[in-house]
Amino acid sequence: MLLKGAEIARYLARPDPSRPGVLIYGQDAMRVALKRAEVVRALTGEKADEEMRLTRMPGAGLKKDPAQLIDAVREVGFFPGPRVVVVEDTPDLATDAIRDALTGWRQGDAVIVVTAASLSKSSSLRRLFETHGQAVTAPIYDDPPSEDEIGRWLADAGLREVPRDAMRELGLLARALDPGDLRQTVEKIGLYKYQDPAPLTVEEIAMLAPATIEADLDELIHTVAERREADFGPLMRRIEQQGIAPVTLCIGALRHFRTLHLAAADPAGPGVALARARPPVFGPRRDRMTRQAQSWGMGPLEEAVSLLLSTDMTLRSASRAPQMPLVERALLRLAMKPRGRR
Repeated sequence: MLLKGAEIARYLARPDPSRPGVLIYGQDAMRVALKRAEVVRALTGEKADEEMRLTRMPGAGLKKDPAQLIDAVREVGFFPGPRVVVVEDTPDLATDAIRDALTGWRQGDAVIVVTAASLSKSSSLRRLFETHGQAVTAPIYDDPPSEDEIGRWLADAGLREVPRDAMRELGLLARALDPGDLRQTVEKIGLYKYQDPAPLTVEEIAMLAPATIEADLDELIHTVAERREADFGPLMRRIEQQGIAPVTLCIGALRHFRTLHLAAADPAGPGVALARARPPVFGPRRDRMTRQAQSWGMGPLEEAVSLLLSTDMTLRSASRAPQMPLVERALLRLAMKPRGRR
């Protein structure tokens, strides 16, 4: 049975223990590992490892010793309860051994959870599970976790009622982070809100989310975009002391002003445009950048992007001009740009 779309997340959260096996495969090893852990926990509960109801083996070893899988599946555990055998990083060479184990599987045997990297349509392992009458195939794509999936993670972390605006922000965050980082962020939110009856807020999510770029560099670019000339000098000295490369600083500023320009040009408004950006801008940072885009307007933002592009090209050319002073001069010109010119 081949799962598709939303069926994948729903099944792996509540797998059928009467089916002999499930194949989880995908290009992103972290996403596959998270789904594997989820399905194993759903099948066996929290204490399977310590109660010796969980067996792991590398798929590459099954070619030489196929009997080890059948033995593990039929083994009678010392502790009562459902058992799982996890076969990890499985190549096509292990297909025959897994076929034998699925063919001989009986109710009461351990469920076989097989994981693999990306598999082509011609993969014998993939064909085995897709054409098997009872086994399940769950391809894992690089899509961000769905709202239902995030909701389950929040419930596991002790948060069962989350306001709509907070769920919307978590959805934006899911597009910016990989699933492992997002899951850790949700767990951190659960610890932060432990025994706190107040609803989860957008500001709390932004505070607990991992920083996407270095904090001082981010603040310096915001200072330029907000044209706070008086604050520019001290922040620039801190950036220099940290040893950040001039090209890195220029690229960060260029990316920021390009985002502002696209936001200012969007007919739906800067706030909507920033939420749709890749990666999306969320929480108080989105509000801050919305105000920046509205303050500058399209014309001045085009000039700012042009200036930063010219600076970046100079940095990458054979010019002997001092690089950090070159970037500092361009940023200072932007920070000193008069307001109101559209």
